[in-house]
Amino acid sequence: MAHLGAVLDAVEPGRVTIGLPFRAELSQQHGFFHAGVISTIADSAGGYAAFTLFPADSAVLTVEFKVNLMAPADGERAIAVGEVIRSGRSVTVCRLDAWVERAGRRTHCATGLQTMMRVVGRGLVD
Repeated sequence: MAHLGAVLDAVEPGRVTIGLPFRAELSQQHGFFHAGVISTIADSAGGYAAFTLFPADSAVLTVEFKVNLMAPADGERAIAVGEVIRSGRSVTVCRLDAWVERAGRRTHCATGLQTMMRVVGRGLVD
């Protein structure tokens, strides 16, 4: 996420927002944010949202996610929100939404669902 330039805009129990300023390196052939970049920040927002509800000794892994791209991601900044729909003992389901902002106007460009798995006993990689 640091390589992309993404930042945590908001962290609340069960809800995380990630922001990302536009750079040409993050675009596709038409100059929009690449779908892979939008999907990446959405996946991370959902993962962190799930993680906020896990016990302290836990880690998180994405099991699956699906993103519907609804509009070109044509903006100066992308915003992804992950929100927990159901948090279980081992599996959590999150809603994913992404917007782009241009000249003060927001366009909802993607939405999706994600399944996260709680992992115990695995350290983080530095």
